[in-house]
Amino acid sequence: MALKQSEKLFAAAKQLFPGGVNSPVRAFQSVGGHPLFISRASGAYLTDVDGNNYIDYVGSWGPMIAGHAHPKVVEAIQDTAAQGTSFGAPSPLEVQMAKQLMRHLPSLQRLRLVNSGTEAVMGALRAARGFTGRPKILKFAGCYHGHADYLLVKAGSGALTHGRPDSLGVPESLVEHTLVAPYNDLAATEKLARPHRKDLAAVIVEPIVGNMGCVLPKPGFLEGLRKLCDATGALLVFDEVMTGFRVHPGGAQDLFGIRPDLTTLGKVIGGGLPVGAYGGRADVMKCVSPEGGVYQAGTLSGNPVAMAAGLATLKLISTPKAHAKLLHKTERLAKGIAEVAQRARCRVQVPYACGMLSLFFSGRPVENLDDAMASQGALFRRFFHEMLARGVYLPPSPYEAWFVSLAHGENEIAKTLRAAKDSFLTLAKENG
Repeated sequence: MALKQSEKLFAAAKQLFPGGVNSPVRAFQSVGGHPLFISRASGAYLTDVDGNNYIDYVGSWGPMIAGHAHPKVVEAIQDTAAQGTSFGAPSPLEVQMAKQLMRHLPSLQRLRLVNSGTEAVMGALRAARGFTGRPKILKFAGCYHGHADYLLVKAGSGALTHGRPDSLGVPESLVEHTLVAPYNDLAATEKLARPHRKDLAAVIVEPIVGNMGCVLPKPGFLEGLRKLCDATGALLVFDEVMTGFRVHPGGAQDLFGIRPDLTTLGKVIGGGLPVGAYGGRADVMKCVSPEGGVYQAGTLSGNPVAMAAGLATLKLISTPKAHAKLLHKTERLAKGIAEVAQRARCRVQVPYACGMLSLFFSGRPVENLDDAMASQGALFRRFFHEMLARGVYLPPSPYEAWFVSLAHGENEIAKTLRAAKDSFLTLAKENG
C-alpha cells in the first residue's frame, strides 16, 4: 500500500492548516501515522490519491447513508446547481424539506433550517433559554454537541481524541451555566439537577451516543429524562444529528417512543452537503426571530443545493424497508466482529444500533464516558492500522462510531470480517 502522494500532501498541508487538517480527528493523532488524502468515493468505497481503495466505515461521519456519490443524489445536486447555487432568499425546496422532516418526526411542529449540526444545537439551546427565561443547560459527559464554547465541557468526538475534554480559549464564565452529568446514570442526573431546577432551561442528550463511540441508553434512562424535564419545566432536547433518519425512519425518538421538546438534525438531511435543522414545539419555536425575540440567522440556511441533496437522500433511506436492510447489515457486521474477536481471544465490546456501531477493547459493557476511556486505546490503534493495510477504512479514533450504509453489501461485509479476523489474530500473537 503506497502512500507517497498522501505523505506529500500532508507535509504541504501542515504548512497551511493547524495540524495539517481542517477538523482535528482527521489528523490521525489518536491512531498514529498520517491521514489519507481522498481523491474520490463511490458506493461503499474510498480511493486515496495514491490509488488505494478502501471499504469506508466513516461515511463522512454519517451523512453518506445511501453510499457515496449515489446517482440520484448526484443528479439532484447537478440539476439544482444549474439553476443557481445560493439565493439568500426563500426557495420551494426549503418547504419540501420541512414537510418531509415533519412527516417522519411528529415532534417537529415548527423548525428552522441551518448549516450544520453545531449551528442547530446553538439555535435550539438559545431558543430553550429564551422560552424558559432560564440560564442553565444540562448535558452528559462524552456527548458532543458541536464546538460552541459553553458545550465544550467533557465533550466527546475530537475533544476526546486529543485528550482535551475542555478546550483552551473557553473562559470559565462561559461554562458556569453548563451542568455535566454521567450518561446512563439517572440518579446522578436527578441529584445534579435538583438544586438548579428553577434555573434549568434544557437537558440535551444524544439519545444514542456516537461521539464517545456508539453507546446505547440503558432501559429507563431516556424515559427518566423526559420525566425530569416535565417535573422541572426544563425542555428535553434530543441531539439527533447522528441518529436522525439513521437508527429509525423517525429517529431515535420514534425508536424509543419518547417525544422531545426540541430536536436537532444534520448530516443525513443534507446528503453530504452542509446542512442542519432544529425544531420542535410550536410554542417554543415561536420565540425564534422574526416571530419572536430569539435571534438566529444564516445566509446559506436552506441552501437549494443542500436541500436537493438531502431530499434525494431521504427518499432513498427513509422507509421501513430501507432501515430493515440497514439494520440487517449492521447486525451482521457487529455480531461478526464480536465472533471473530472471541475466536482470537480478544476481549471486545461491539455495541450497535441501526447503521452505527463501535469497537471497544474492553472486557465489560461500555455505558458511559468512564467506561469508554477505560477501554484499551493502544489495541485499537494497532487494529486500525491492521485493518487499513487490509483495505478497510475505520474512524481514526476509538471514540467515534462506525457508520454502515445501504451501499455496504455482503461482499464488503464479508471482506471486512476476514480483515478483522486476521487483524485480531495479529494482535493476539503480539500480546501473547
